[in-house]
This record gives sequence, C-alpha cells and structure tokens, in this order.
Amino acid sequence: MKLQELAGRPGARKTRKRIGRGIGSGKGKTGGRGGKGQTARSGVRIKGFEGGQMPLHRRLPKRGFKNVKFARKLNEVNLGRLQQAIDAGRLDPAARIDAATLVDAGILRRAKDGVRLLGGGEIKAKIAVSVFGASKSAVAAVEKAGGTVEILAPRARRAGEPAA
Repeated sequence: MKLQELAGRPGARKTRKRIGRGIGSGKGKTGGRGGKGQTARSGVRIKGFEGGQMPLHRRLPKRGFKNVKFARKLNEVNLGRLQQAIDAGRLDPAARIDAATLVDAGILRRAKDGVRLLGGGEIKAKIAVSVFGASKSAVAAVEKAGGTVEILAPRARRAGEPAA
C-alpha cells in the first residue's frame, strides 16, 4: 500500500453541490430557489402566511397552558410490572419498594422526579410501596393484597383549609 492509494470508504466523502454555475449543472440561474421574490431571498420567509387571509394559528382560539416550569416528570409503573419483577426474583416483596429499588431491579431506567403507581395488572404479593403518587385503583389493589402504599407527595390544600 502506498500513500497515494489511501482513500476514504465509498460514500464517506460527498462532493458539495456547486450552485449557480451555469445551465448544464442543473442548478444554474436561480440556484434551486425557484422564481423571484421573497422566497428567493435569504433569511426572509413568513411562516404560516396565507396570502393576507388571517392565518390558521391566529383564527383558532387560545386554550389551556403547560406548566413547564413546575411540572414534575414522573415514572409511571403499573402493578403488573411489579408482580412480574417479584415473580422473576428481581424485587424482594419483604423490603420497601421505592424509586431506587425499582432502578436496581431494572424496572426503571432512571429515577426522574418520582414514581407514580398505576393500577394496571394485578398484584398478589404483600408489598410496602413508597412512591410520589398513586392512583386510587392501585392503592386499593395493594391494600387488598395486604400491602401498604406510602405517598411521598405533599397533598394539595383545599380552599379554606389551614396550612399544616
């Protein structure tokens, strides 16, 4: 092998398009930008412009809002997944189950802001769960199996209720 024989793998290097270099190139004259006017210029284009008609995004009413600043990213876990992990021997039903335990068991990839327990599937084992939140059906199913659910999230105050 010689130095001049070294080359990149096929397809590793792309030749750049030479725009505006004559009719024969296929990208001459307008350079792939179409006709004249606003769209042929660089940097100027009105997104959502409908020829002077009121644009769709302004015709539709504004509705709702996303609480991005204070929203919590929760992992959602169904009871069926917990039962599968217990049956497979990855979770110990005698120990308290929380976010860190679920990550160690491989049920969650990472603990986000907390875990919300959902009532999908069925639970047969008697377990003690410590989670950020839980649905009513999940709490009922765990307590029916003889377990307990500890909710870590602070309960929202109702109007007129004194601060604790």
